[in-house]
Amino acid sequence: MTPQAIPSRPCPTRVAVIEDDNRLRRTVSKLLDSEPDCEFIGAFRTGESAVERLPALVPDVVLVDINLPGISGIDCIRLLSPQLEKTHFLVLTVYQDSETIFAALAAGAHGYLLKPLDPDELENAVRSAGSGGTPMTSAITRKLIDYFHRPAPDSPPGETTTLAPREREVLEQLSRGLAYKEIADMMGCSYSTINTHLQRIYRKLHVRSRSEAVAAYYKIVPKGSKPKP
Repeated sequence: MTPQAIPSRPCPTRVAVIEDDNRLRRTVSKLLDSEPDCEFIGAFRTGESAVERLPALVPDVVLVDINLPGISGIDCIRLLSPQLEKTHFLVLTVYQDSETIFAALAAGAHGYLLKPLDPDELENAVRSAGSGGTPMTSAITRKLIDYFHRPAPDSPPGETTTLAPREREVLEQLSRGLAYKEIADMMGCSYSTINTHLQRIYRKLHVRSRSEAVAAYYKIVPKGSKPKP
């Protein structure tokens, strides 16, 4: 009699959390550690400690608070993303303004969740991210849809929307989540020069903030040519 093959169990999703609130960090850690399809591998209070130690742990999903002591959660994601290309970063925050949302996504976030989050919602979001999904709180999804469905304003007579090469380079770096000073250092120019480029970009694209400029960039750049965060 031929023995029947025992079906293999799927590997658990390896999860870590970066959260400075001690109570919330313990609650999330305990919740995820109790899930049979999750393997909780680490909790970090600061972005600095996460940047130093997370790459060696190779998590599948990382929950990241934005308002951290020291470097922000957005900067943490931006620093970790190139080292953990297969890891899905989920923002878990109270912030829901457009600029913060776009900055997080530009830095490399794969999902955006608002606190407080029901335990079942959190578990489902982690499972979704572990399977390659992009979980987002419904309010955030609505904001993104509304923004990208908003009609573009008409250009004033005689004004071009064509960006100069240096302006386009500045916009590309903005889309990566870099700070203005970092862009200036990377391009070998002064902060005031970057500010001048930004004012021209805003005027040409008819936007008034960094987040709107980044959103416009994702509309005008040909598919497949956007840089990795």
